[in-house]
Amino acid sequence: MIRLSLADIARAVGGGLHRAEGSEIVSAGVEFDSRKIETGGLFVAVPGERVDGHDFAAQAVADGAVGVLAAREVDAPAVVVPPIPAADRSGALALAGDADGSGAAVLTGLAKLARYVVDRLPQLTVVGVTGSSGKTSTKDLIAQLLEPMGPTVAPPGSFNNELGHPWTVLRADERTKHLVLELSARGVGHIANLCQVAPPRIGVVLNVGHAHLGEFGSQEAVAQAKGELPESLPADGVAVLNGDDPLVAAMAERTRARVVLVGERPDAHVRAEDIDVDEQARPTFRLVTAEGSARVTLPLFGEHHVGNALAAAAVALELGATLEEVAERLSSVRRVSARRMEVSETPDGVTVVNDAYNANPESVRAALKTLAAMTRGRPARAWAVLGHMGELGEAETEAHDEIGRLAVRLNIDRLVVVGEQAQAMHQAASLEGSWGEESVLVPDVDAAVALLRAELRPGDVVLTKASNAAGLWRVADALLAGGRTA
Repeated sequence: MIRLSLADIARAVGGGLHRAEGSEIVSAGVEFDSRKIETGGLFVAVPGERVDGHDFAAQAVADGAVGVLAAREVDAPAVVVPPIPAADRSGALALAGDADGSGAAVLTGLAKLARYVVDRLPQLTVVGVTGSSGKTSTKDLIAQLLEPMGPTVAPPGSFNNELGHPWTVLRADERTKHLVLELSARGVGHIANLCQVAPPRIGVVLNVGHAHLGEFGSQEAVAQAKGELPESLPADGVAVLNGDDPLVAAMAERTRARVVLVGERPDAHVRAEDIDVDEQARPTFRLVTAEGSARVTLPLFGEHHVGNALAAAAVALELGATLEEVAERLSSVRRVSARRMEVSETPDGVTVVNDAYNANPESVRAALKTLAAMTRGRPARAWAVLGHMGELGEAETEAHDEIGRLAVRLNIDRLVVVGEQAQAMHQAASLEGSWGEESVLVPDVDAAVALLRAELRPGDVVLTKASNAAGLWRVADALLAGGRTA
């Protein structure tokens, strides 16, 4: 973060000083986890369901924080943000356990501070990425393509909401050239609010799927929310839109920015041709633009990464990279964020594909297709260990049913469904085709691990995939810890 005094921070957030003169200088980062505070940093006291950051204010300062951004007076130097009226705490700022609105007040103050910093960094190009799936992977790709062109800041993992978003923004300083941000939404208006925190010049919309359908109600409502990103772009900005998704392509009418279409359709400005995958489901394709074409071999698992790579390529090309540079960098990218198509091998020779960070129907379909490609034409057996996909509302049963049937149609050898919430997958798979014992429903992670340890053979490939709350990454961790195979 840029160097700021507590007085500067108070002015930025419209707050007041408490037990501080104002001349104290914040010279390090902003943290909401008191265990990660650095000397010279600013501690953000966020109330939560289990713990209240205000209770750790004094300890954070003792550990090196210059001061605290707080909603009330604490036993430490602080900037106290103004309260938020109850009527304004709805939507994105409605935090669990935030009965008095102190959490909403702190998040509002943090957002104001982030905007204050962005406005003082004229060299900064902000890139925003949204979509129902693929946001984190695409954000990671964009950051890797841009880093050789200048210092680049991007969030770790999926820091993409009203807390993680401004926290990431505040990591930028006078040296930062590119700020790559991931934008999520749980309702209409959320992305528009995030765009106010750090106004993007380039906006990427990947897809409109079924994620959070239970909160939005329809794909059309999801499209309305995702379209807030291109709507927020300036006239001299660039909207990178997935031309293969009709709901995304239609957003071209909702932006004053120049539109760059990506995809496989012939009129895409940045497109992929001659797509192929190897025996490990790693894709190769020809990257085509008006300037020519170049071959790309992605060292990532899954053909679905081609679309993510096209979006990243479009951003890098807009910011000055050559076609050859983009192709070379894409061919040497690495997986950055954990539990997203993370491929490892157990001591027994079983390949484990840990994609258990989160799940929605689109991402599960992509993962199953990758699993099928990794075992096609080989004696290896494909195991899909799947769990509940959350936030689907009335579409939940149908969505789980479709995934179960897809597993059969892709010739997945064994389907292990974990938890009663996902039982529609098991029922659908059992009814599809000639399947019998190929699908099994187990009650929990421990039961899944026990089954796999008893029946896996060297050479098998195991995919774990579910919404994060299901914790199926624990299955992958248990196998990789050295679980014995049959």
